[in-house]
Amino acid sequence: MKKSIFFVLITSLLAFNLGFGQANLLNARVPQEVGINDELANAVMTKPIAYGYVDDRDVLWQKTIWEIIDLDERINFPYYYPTINNGNLSNNRKSLFRVLMDGISNGEITEIYATDYFNEKLTEEDLAEVLELRRLSPEGISKQNAGETVTEDDYDIYKIESDKVVQYRIKGTWYFNKRLGEMKYRLLGVAPVAPDVSTLSQGPEAMANALVPLFWIWFPDARETLNKHMVFNTRNSSQPVSYDMMLNARRFNAVIYKEENVYEDREVKEYIYEDALRQLLESERIKSTIRDFEQDMWNN
Repeated sequence: MKKSIFFVLITSLLAFNLGFGQANLLNARVPQEVGINDELANAVMTKPIAYGYVDDRDVLWQKTIWEIIDLDERINFPYYYPTINNGNLSNNRKSLFRVLMDGISNGEITEIYATDYFNEKLTEEDLAEVLELRRLSPEGISKQNAGETVTEDDYDIYKIESDKVVQYRIKGTWYFNKRLGEMKYRLLGVAPVAPDVSTLSQGPEAMANALVPLFWIWFPDARETLNKHMVFNTRNSSQPVSYDMMLNARRFNAVIYKEENVYEDREVKEYIYEDALRQLLESERIKSTIRDFEQDMWNN
């Protein structure tokens, strides 16, 4: 009898989790009912976990670093896929780039900047110049030279979409909170990196040599938007995680390419030339310096 009850409970729990993975999947009478779930909607609409207030006097030590998240690494795939939002997988599954762009389009994300120091704000018109290029096709040029009317069909349009984003650059600060007695990390900004839009017509080699950060987003401003969108959980699809939780928990692999320093915050590649191995070792050295500070606090 006890075994039967235990089996029923486990079966019910698994069914609940599976239904939560793709909402109402097990109860839908018609395909249109898949995805309709009030509990899931309420969970998604909750606000992100608020950061606790940190008094400047409680910050004993801090260091700001810049890192690269390479989307070619398997651990970082959840930020890259799906590259095409056609609704076949799920209306809720979007790449990080698509989530950011949708948030900008509907006005939820407004703190958009040209640099990683957040001192030059961008408008949607500015973004359009960065993300899209309209160029007359050879046929259009011929028509123009012949004095004929040029139409929209005579233009070749090149646009940065999710599949073109190959990296993300992030900026954050590690700090030691003496009140809590522990090291903490605060993410400040995120920038999608893709080939310059002017190179999209020149082939893969030209695109690979022209990677640029498209824009920088002040991360605290984007948290509510990122919290509404779930990331596919490769280990258990019934337990998705929001982009906000993923990024704040640092569930990605990244390489440090710059730290704040007296040399005008120069990048690692500026003082270690054309030596990828030594640049990687320097990145690890910076990471070790941060990690060891907290250990040394208790060893001295």
